[in-house]
Formats: sequence, C-alpha cells, structure tokens
Amino acid sequence: MQTNATLPQHQNLPFSSLVAVGDSFTEGMSDLLPDGSYRGWADLLAARMAARTPGFRYANLAVRGKLIQQIVDEQVDVAAAMGADVITLVGGLNDTLRPKCDMGRVRGLLEEAVERLAPACRQLVLMRSPGRQGPVLDRFRPRMEELFACIDELAARHGALVVDLYGAPSLGDPRLWDVDRLHLTAEGHRRVAEAVWQVLGHDAEDPHWRTPIAATPPPNWTARRTADVRFARQHLLPWIGRRLTGRSSGDGRPPKRPELLPYEETA
Repeated sequence: MQTNATLPQHQNLPFSSLVAVGDSFTEGMSDLLPDGSYRGWADLLAARMAARTPGFRYANLAVRGKLIQQIVDEQVDVAAAMGADVITLVGGLNDTLRPKCDMGRVRGLLEEAVERLAPACRQLVLMRSPGRQGPVLDRFRPRMEELFACIDELAARHGALVVDLYGAPSLGDPRLWDVDRLHLTAEGHRRVAEAVWQVLGHDAEDPHWRTPIAATPPPNWTARRTADVRFARQHLLPWIGRRLTGRSSGDGRPPKRPELLPYEETA
C-alpha cells in the first residue's frame, strides 16, 4: 500500500487536470450546497489544485448508486480518453453491500478498471473507503476488507497511490456521517480532500485530519430511538425497496461534470 509513497521526480510537476470516477462517495453526497446540488471531496480537491495551477481542468463522472460493472461500462473508457494528469477511482463498495455479492467478479472488474486507467494518466489514485462504526456495516466488513486488500495489490502492481480512509479514526466517528448513515457530512468530505491532497505530495493544510473530533455527550435513549426510526423510514426502507426491485438512486442521472473543462465553482 502506497499511502505515504514518494512520487517519482517527474510527478513533482504541478498536476493540471483531474478526473474523478466512482459512485455517490465521489459525487459528493451528502455535502449539500444551498442550490440542492452536492459538492464533496473531489470538488474540494479540484478547487485546491486549481488555486495552484492556472487553467486547471476538472471532470467528475461519478454517479450515485453505481456498481463496479456500471463504473467500468459507463465511466472508465470516458475517463481514460480525457488524458488527465490525475484520475481517482473509488468503486466496488456498493457491490459489497448487496446481499448477493460475487467478490471474485468485483475483484476482476476492479482490476479491469485499473488496467485501463493507470496507463491513461500520470497518477492513478485509489482509496480504501471510510467505514462508519455500527452493527449494520459490521456484517459487510469482511467483504469490504477483501475489497481493500485487492486495491492494495492492484496499486502495488500498477503504480497507483492508495488513500487509506478506512484506517482513519476520525472517519469512523458517526458524527461525520449524514443521517442516512451511508454518506459523509461536509466535514467528512473536507477531511477526505485533505487526505488525497497529502497523498498527491502537497504540504498538509490540516495535518490532523485523522484525529477524531472532540468528544461530546452521547444522545439520550429517546434521541437515539427517534434517530433510528427516522433513518429506517427515510433511508433504510427506500434503500431495501430499490434493492428488491433492481432500481438504483442513480438511474437516469448524468454525471455533474461530464467534460474535462477549466474548473469553476458550482456555488
């Protein structure tokens, strides 16, 4: 795993473009902007890189709900053809949360994606996705860790960098996760952007992004039960319904930044 790898000398030149590939995590849910759109760590990272490099270009092809097969079919070749300096790829976690998940197939598709993307950019970035603590995700944790082991192996083979978010204590804190318990808050996305920024070789703006936020009194029993009921009604039951009917929250939704264009703030 290359979380702290030193970039080759030719990689020390400023990166002039970024393409983000993946699902809801990279689309930016649940870092909500006033206009109802999502920002997220990839937009935050692009803003930092653009501030350092005039003419910086950015595309974000990620769409919520996408499985690794859909990412390969719909995003990988598009991203590879853009010729960006940096490509980030985060995918496969949605597959691990499905009741029937063929991990051998997931690993094969992820390998296919990496093999196409690594030669198409100066630097490919992979991630060990963050894992919220709690009983719901614990049942899927062995699959998640199998996925992350595959990511480490592929990175070593193809010269990719790995951002280890799964091992960051701060990102396991439920307070950095939205009420749907699947997506990070704005503060969580900020910390992810910092993590990628540092792995790409930039000086730390927040050297303590891994450090958990200060402890606060836990909610009382009534508040916890109220939150559980709201979560089940607004998020868990609709999620189960989509799984049972084969639908996805991203069906028919285009990527928010489909072209590699000069970076501009969305809001």
